[in-house]
Amino acid sequence: MWAWLDRIPLGILIAVAVWLAVAPIVPEPHLTEKLRMLWQGTLSRPIDIFDLLYHLAPLALLAVRLERMRRAKAETKDQP
Repeated sequence: MWAWLDRIPLGILIAVAVWLAVAPIVPEPHLTEKLRMLWQGTLSRPIDIFDLLYHLAPLALLAVRLERMRRAKAETKDQP
């Protein structure tokens, strides 16, 4: 199911995740703004919810990829 994620070069995945996490830099990153709205309970417009998911998606994919790499390394270490 997640094999397609393993074909994406890790460097590109990291670059996209970092880029979307901080974009746009001025006046403040959208991710910071949307997370603040979420904590304050003001994240209610569909466009804001989409924007939060859009900026979080690459970070979530990076987390899944790193976990898959960790598990694969642990499996090969356990095999004789």
